[in-house]
Amino acid sequence: MPQFITEEEFDQAFRLFEHTAWRWEAQRGYDSDRHSEFYRVFLRGEEPVRDLERPWPRNIRAQTRAGKRIERVRVLDDPPTEGQRYLLTGAPYNMASGEDIRHLSRAKAEELGLPGWDFWLFDSRTVLRLHFDDQEQWLGAERIEDPVQVLAACQVRDAAWHFAIPHEEYSRLGTFVM
Repeated sequence: MPQFITEEEFDQAFRLFEHTAWRWEAQRGYDSDRHSEFYRVFLRGEEPVRDLERPWPRNIRAQTRAGKRIERVRVLDDPPTEGQRYLLTGAPYNMASGEDIRHLSRAKAEELGLPGWDFWLFDSRTVLRLHFDDQEQWLGAERIEDPVQVLAACQVRDAAWHFAIPHEEYSRLGTFVM
């Protein structure tokens, strides 16, 4: 069983990193999203109104203003699942806060042998592996600093970033072109 860090330690990682925070997002959906008011609005076919003054976007703006990069690659099915379509509606909000979001087709991720589990990679030194159960419920984050595992995460980042397409391009196309 993995040793999970505390919520405070998790939050600190997003304030204390020095240069880069990079997310590999491979789930088909997230239980926490399905229980949010934003998700209920999305299901009604309306665009959720997102507050750029909430803690996450405020911190992202502060970090990017300090010259740090926050990037993520989201794996999307083709066509995207309901949960992935919801995440697509939130991408402009995250990008307005300072994130660089790109998308990679699940087919390409599988072809490349990339993992089906999520993680954050900080400064190419620390991995926070995110654990979910079979119902996509958050279990916790495990801190990994073992150099072999960190290097593997860096290789995932490099391969995914190379093949992923920027959110704007995906939005314009509405699908993947391989």
